[in-house]
Amino acid sequence: MQLTGAQIIIECLKEQKVDTIFGYPGGAILNVYDELYQHRDEIRHILTSHEQGASHAADGYARSTGRVGVCMATSGPGATNLVTGIATAYMDSVPLVAITCNVGVPLLGKDSFQEVDIAGITTPITKHNFIIKDVEKLADTIRRAFAIAAKGRPGPVLVDIPKDVTAQVCEYTKAEPKPQERFTEQITESDLQEAAAMIAASKRPYVFVGGGAVISGASSELKEFVDKIDAPVCDTLMGKGAFCGTDPKYTGMLGMHGTKASNFGVSECDLLIALGVRFSDRVIGNAGKFARQAKILQIDIDPAEINKNIMADTSIIGDIKETLIRLNHILKPMKHSEWLAYVDAYTQKYPLKCQEEGLSGPFMMDTVYRMTKGEALIVTEVGQHQMWAAQFYRYAKPRTLITSGGLGTMGYGLGAAIGAQIANPDKQVINIAGDGCFRMNMNEIATAVRQKLPLIEIIVNNHVLGMVRQWQDLFYEKRYSATVLDDGMDYVKLAEAMGAKGYRAASRQEFEEALSMALASKETSVIDCVIGCDDKVWPMVAPGAAIHEAFTEEDLAKK
Repeated sequence: MQLTGAQIIIECLKEQKVDTIFGYPGGAILNVYDELYQHRDEIRHILTSHEQGASHAADGYARSTGRVGVCMATSGPGATNLVTGIATAYMDSVPLVAITCNVGVPLLGKDSFQEVDIAGITTPITKHNFIIKDVEKLADTIRRAFAIAAKGRPGPVLVDIPKDVTAQVCEYTKAEPKPQERFTEQITESDLQEAAAMIAASKRPYVFVGGGAVISGASSELKEFVDKIDAPVCDTLMGKGAFCGTDPKYTGMLGMHGTKASNFGVSECDLLIALGVRFSDRVIGNAGKFARQAKILQIDIDPAEINKNIMADTSIIGDIKETLIRLNHILKPMKHSEWLAYVDAYTQKYPLKCQEEGLSGPFMMDTVYRMTKGEALIVTEVGQHQMWAAQFYRYAKPRTLITSGGLGTMGYGLGAAIGAQIANPDKQVINIAGDGCFRMNMNEIATAVRQKLPLIEIIVNNHVLGMVRQWQDLFYEKRYSATVLDDGMDYVKLAEAMGAKGYRAASRQEFEEALSMALASKETSVIDCVIGCDDKVWPMVAPGAAIHEAFTEEDLAKK
């Protein structure tokens, strides 16, 4: 049938079973929005307050479901406002398709009004991107974009379409998308046997879980693997929930703000089994001193990650779930009782601590966990509150912590929470924010209210840029340059002005009461939680130090 480019775009989205789009209209993309209006009963469009909020919402939708998230923006500033969200998705391997419309083909390259080379701008932060100047290629290119975004290691794809292409007409034939197959062609029997032999020879194995295990849906296979080899488990920020956070073998997060048990245990293990991890600098600390007693077995879907930051002794390239299925088939049950007891002694000796009195980040995370029975979908911004959420909320399932790991994007959480709540209407979504992060995209509260979302925004309000201040305190002789936010901002009034419920808490009792009311209200709620400006995240590894040199407030006091 003969369709316009705009009609083809919508039909291709329907082919991909897209049910929700996050975006913001403008002149160049008007033809697409006009067609979207005709299909408003089939595809829900969420108008965000800013294009960056749209990209983060599509990201949160994707992370919480495993499906490809979709966002749209017009040319020029509309497109560039997506860039931070695209980069965030790229760093954390999130499947995303961003559709932008540009000026007409005859106007490209002439500094036309609201023209920008968005394909060129996003080349380093996408798996692939396209600018489509021929309407005949439109349908196949959109289909390719979705396939690329979801295949193998996921990531964002940008499709830029000049406005005149959206108006041109060509023949369209519907095509069903091909099912995505797991990446297994590089998993070899010799690699599996070598890995199995290395595991069998180990006396002190440690399993290190990253975001790749979440993406591959490998939780049940991971549990079987861990129980079979009888090893302790730690994870990265992105790996939270892949292995149950209440399992006795779980020792907590690894790295700069990881537990001492994980940092010390990994430093003393003889085999580190890394599953879908990037060996980020925030995790490994001083690379030359990382896990020096251990052989490294690295399993990852992306060959580029092998030997990138840490040299592996053995590696398997392939989908984590499929790799674990095959390893579990050939491995025999093992016992490492003494090693598990040794690591558990670290857990008992160095537990994560919550101050005994007063409102604090750790207390709030413990309370959220208790009052939601561990069943909430937690989203965070970036900073101290993010680390407290990672440390003190126990994630039993994958895709229940949505956070910006690789890029560390302040202002990410509220948009992502909107996307996650729309994708999961039956779950309680809670965004944990610092006051500095909240200021960046707080306008999205209006979006949540407009959509009647029951999400809860908890502001950990210390009136400073907490994590930066922590570094200034510890490493810059308390020179608090540009980190003080004590300017009288009233977040309760702000929330109410945008139509949300507003609560303030300055004590433990007030927080519990406010959270109870917010959970019961089923409306968009903001809880302004006032804590001390010098509260810190412990433990910590200093920049350039080894992870076994993690220190706490008590350690500092002894020096």
